[in-house]
Amino acid sequence: DAIPSADQIRITTSLKSQRGSVWTKNKSIFEYWEVEVTFRVTGRGRIGADGLAIWFTEEQGLEGPVFGAADKWNGVGIFFDSFDNDGKKNNPGVIVVGNNGKLLYDHQNDGSTQALASCQRDFRNKPYPVRVKITYYQKTLTVLINNGFTPDKEDYEFCAKVEDMVLPSQGYFAVSAATGGLADDHDVLSFLTFQLTEPGKETLYRSAEIPQKDKEKYQEEFEHFQQELDKKKEEFQKEHPDVQGQPGKTTCAFFLSADDLFETVSDRELRQIFEGQNRIHLEIKQLNRQLDMILDEQRRYVSAVTDEIAKRGTGFPGQQGQVSQQEIETVVKTQEEVIRQVNEIRNSMADTLRLISGAQHPGSAAGVYETTQHFNDIKEHLHVVKRDIEHLVQRNMPSSEKLKCPDLPPFPSCLSTMHFFIFVAAQTVLFIGYIMYRSQQEAAAKKFF
Repeated sequence: DAIPSADQIRITTSLKSQRGSVWTKNKSIFEYWEVEVTFRVTGRGRIGADGLAIWFTEEQGLEGPVFGAADKWNGVGIFFDSFDNDGKKNNPGVIVVGNNGKLLYDHQNDGSTQALASCQRDFRNKPYPVRVKITYYQKTLTVLINNGFTPDKEDYEFCAKVEDMVLPSQGYFAVSAATGGLADDHDVLSFLTFQLTEPGKETLYRSAEIPQKDKEKYQEEFEHFQQELDKKKEEFQKEHPDVQGQPGKTTCAFFLSADDLFETVSDRELRQIFEGQNRIHLEIKQLNRQLDMILDEQRRYVSAVTDEIAKRGTGFPGQQGQVSQQEIETVVKTQEEVIRQVNEIRNSMADTLRLISGAQHPGSAAGVYETTQHFNDIKEHLHVVKRDIEHLVQRNMPSSEKLKCPDLPPFPSCLSTMHFFIFVAAQTVLFIGYIMYRSQQEAAAKKFF
């Protein structure tokens, strides 16, 4: 059921009971290899089925019940299983299953009894194509995944690793997919294969298999490239005559070991802590800017009230002017107290920013604890500030009548104290809720490692 097109191959369409596969025509003769596969799995439902598989087998597979391919194979299959057959709520997931050509795939348990390694990843309905990098080097199979949330093509995460794995020396690569009662579109956008060689060993080529026409074409392209390179060298020597005679620098390419391709659990936890601190750092900066805006507004308000006091003191002498001035002085004192409290909050935020900046450097196990303790102190401090300000307002409010803002010119808008308290309280609740939400998200992400 596979449908090829100019820019992709649709292995299966979003119809029930579909099977499709694409196999290489020639065997791969690489002892060690790496493949990069880009694909999309999209569907309208919250749950999809059945899934997609990437194969390396000794012989070309036929149509069968294992994600559209045969039930017995000699090699390895990396399965992207969308449907939860065993009801353990561990799908969508990625499963690595090896076979010597004699085993039958355990469909009912989603291959968990035969899995050599696995990880839980959601690869359906992502904004960007999902990328998978599968490396087989020195009997070690490694699976890395780009989850499709970012356009960065090299943003891979470690998924699975199988050591002491013996695969056929020659085999076919393939991609297959299948649908069942539920259906998804399974599209493959690219499939790149690379040969890996140990440092110091020569790469083996089978030049006899390259047609003479292609040889001439490649030779012509190489000569053209060599001429362009010579021209650039001459231009560089003319522009930089002082560099001539110095030893040149040679760019060396070498293969990284499998242990360098993924991060350890401790490194991942430390990176997640740093990323969380960076996000908190940005949120606190935003809150600090908002507090500065509130302070500026309060200062303009106090300035306008002071001007009004001066005008009323000169324009309305007598008892009425004294009463009005007393009320205005009460408002001014209240606003000054509010400004003092907001300044304390801003200073506390500045101290937090300095602590986070210090904790973001390596060797920060104690810094992380201090940052967490400081956030708890901030929450308590904000509650105390809120309680004190509310008490201050109640103490300054007359029992018989509410204090009214004086009539001011249209420009400085009258910001009531209660509105300001509500705003500060809402910002505090949102900030604390965001921290708790991020902590839950990071805890949920860590439980799979």
